[in-house]
Amino acid sequence: MTEPTSTNGIPVRPSRYSRVLLKLGGEMFGGGQVGLDPDVVAQVARQIADVVRGGVQIAVVIGGGNFFRGAQLQQLGMERTRSDYMGMLGTVMNSLALQDFLEKEGIVTRVQTAITMGQVAEPYLPLRAVRHLEKGRVVIFGAGMGLPYFSTDTTAAQRALEIGADVVLMAKAVDGVFADDPRTNPDAELLTAVSHREVLDRGLRVADATAFSLCMDNDMPILVFNLLTDGNIARAVAGEKIGTLVTT
Repeated sequence: MTEPTSTNGIPVRPSRYSRVLLKLGGEMFGGGQVGLDPDVVAQVARQIADVVRGGVQIAVVIGGGNFFRGAQLQQLGMERTRSDYMGMLGTVMNSLALQDFLEKEGIVTRVQTAITMGQVAEPYLPLRAVRHLEKGRVVIFGAGMGLPYFSTDTTAAQRALEIGADVVLMAKAVDGVFADDPRTNPDAELLTAVSHREVLDRGLRVADATAFSLCMDNDMPILVFNLLTDGNIARAVAGEKIGTLVTT
């Protein structure tokens, strides 16, 4: 029997996890700019497609920071609730972009949104999302929680719990969780394993506290890793020692 291979011709790694929730930051989709960088989205889509071909079920939550960030708009004088809804719409634009590139890779994809917009996406229905996953489709959750004051990190934690994911894969532009800010301290220690409680107590800036608390209370592990290294999504799913594993 021939081993399944990735788009790079490399054999697909055996998977540690069968169902994962992948959290992507919107800023990465913009390549550091406002808007979308098609090359970045295409690269992410290829990584996801390789993992799906290996039989892993993947759901995705994407931020909208490459378009709008509600908290920052509030600081500029905009009403927080309205600016948060603008951010939610940004996540939908990112979701549709990723869907398009995944479909080009031959991966059947569904976008579900917490705000009803029937012409472009399904409404968020967890049981339907699970059925899609069981059929090998990628499900992308857009519009956050559909409520202001909730981040897409918290959305990722909640959706992971509701669909019965094995782990939250938190993709970042850094290698994992550091003991100090690596941007200001190049000698900062990379923590390969840490508890949810330690992240909260030490104020380690990885995701918002609500997301970590939700995962801690429900024994949901989080793997923080660098998305910018090609093939890292497959490595994360295979359980290779990359990034930082956060457990209870």
